[in-house]
Amino acid sequence: MFPFTSPLPSPADIFLFALVLCRIAGLFAAMPLLGGRRVPMRFKAAMVFGIATVTMPVLQLTPLPMPADMFGLGILVVKEMLVGVTLGFITQLIFAAVEFSGQIIGMQMGFSISQLIDPAQGNQAQIMSVMQILLASLFFLSLNIHHLFIQAIVDSFKVVPIAGWQMSEELIRFLVQVSSELLVLGIRIAAPVMVTLLLASVVLGVMARTFPQMNVFMISFPMKIGLGFIVLGSTLLIFFHVLEVSFGQLKQQIDTVYQLMSKGG
Repeated sequence: MFPFTSPLPSPADIFLFALVLCRIAGLFAAMPLLGGRRVPMRFKAAMVFGIATVTMPVLQLTPLPMPADMFGLGILVVKEMLVGVTLGFITQLIFAAVEFSGQIIGMQMGFSISQLIDPAQGNQAQIMSVMQILLASLFFLSLNIHHLFIQAIVDSFKVVPIAGWQMSEELIRFLVQVSSELLVLGIRIAAPVMVTLLLASVVLGVMARTFPQMNVFMISFPMKIGLGFIVLGSTLLIFFHVLEVSFGQLKQQIDTVYQLMSKGG
């Protein structure tokens, strides 16, 4: 049964349900795959409403007094949405690193002018970035990381109560620290192809000096593309291992974010 105190929901019950809805909506707005532009808005709205309806009886929340003005109401709505957005932001950083690595690989292979529609986000991206993001998305779903975030949004009400979100210096510092690891993760993913194609460029440079009559420029295009795909295929397990380590740290990062959001400053 829905946890209303009377057969007809009171304004306080509806207000409490709306705040829960805002927190879950914030997570889905920033969550990879489910929060992308390619996902229909009706589907996302139905999923958010369904999860909020199912989780309300489990949460057993105490209704809050309604704010006296619209400004106070807006502050509460923004606070609840920021809880979900912060959780989704952590995972978005991993996918941003994957996209960054794809851009590096594509530029090294000669695909810098090719653009495709990214099915996860709905915007244009480099062709190798799209391929890397698709692989990361499939791995994300195969590890059931999306289940982790649904469980995390339910657990958030135990650690960060309704209207209990607080901004602190420690929270900002932690988010900046996590964001700074984006570049390192992208370089780690793209390192095998970068090193291989760098060595190939050195070899081609030596050949151009040794055999001036050879058209090295025309040879380099198919050679770099072939080498790039060979290295990508042979290091696919390394790619998945790096992602597995990054996804495995999400639980600890989420717990840290909970503590910092509830601590305040």
